Amino acid sequence: MIIDAFVLRALAAGLLLALAAGPLGCFVVWRRMAYFGDATAHGAILGVALALAFGVSVTLGTLVTALVMALVIAALQGRGWAVDTLLGVMAHSALALGLVAVSFLPGVRVDLSAWLFGDILTVGTADLWTAAAGVALVLALLVWRWEALLTATISEDLARSLGLEPRREQLVLVLALAIVVAVALKVVGALLIGAMLLIPPATARVYARGPEGMALAAVGLAAMAVVVGLVASLWLDTPAGPSIVTAAAAFFAGTVGGAALRRALISRARV
Repeated sequence: MIIDAFVLRALAAGLLLALAAGPLGCFVVWRRMAYFGDATAHGAILGVALALAFGVSVTLGTLVTALVMALVIAALQGRGWAVDTLLGVMAHSALALGLVAVSFLPGVRVDLSAWLFGDILTVGTADLWTAAAGVALVLALLVWRWEALLTATISEDLARSLGLEPRREQLVLVLALAIVVAVALKVVGALLIGAMLLIPPATARVYARGPEGMALAAVGLAAMAVVVGLVASLWLDTPAGPSIVTAAAAFFAGTVGGAALRRALISRARV
């Protein structure tokens, strides 16, 4: 069977996303930053509008906007703002402003569903190289700062006692998150990026032992979701991005359900 080139490019883009989203998503789970990721991703739509308005690369526009959004949220977090309220206001405002801004662009026709839900099957060779560069940068950041990030995640006081600056580690995560958002926007879309950062690590957490094991398991689960979601999308003629996230959600449900059943059987056997 001959596989079309666009399918192979889509598969490669999805697997690249899995490589970055797996370990980065673990920190999102450990630090309870799920809404932080969503707010950054929603802000990327505003980046699309600005990039089209000024005639620059959409990837560059989304990267800059996502980074600015993440930095603003990180700065306001330490000034007495309620985090959940702040993230809600920022996320919905940026998404709405981006959608409104796109509608005002003269002579520009934009398929908003592709940016909201992804269009992985249209990934081109240039997109693939851009994604590879972004993922390589994220992985380099995480490998470089892994121990420091873990320490700051466990305890900020412990990090300071070891000569680390927790705010600096937060900025490393913010930068990595902005890069992943820019890379993933065309793959799963702004509304589903948070799901890929959250669901595979949450699934891996059920059985993983140790942070490194959880990160590797999250990468494997994200990769499986990409493969299963793409196959299901081509077979059932469903949207590719939502299909990938649905596959990830199915793995989570099966893992959590299996763990609960196992605990119930062990408990019954002890009675």
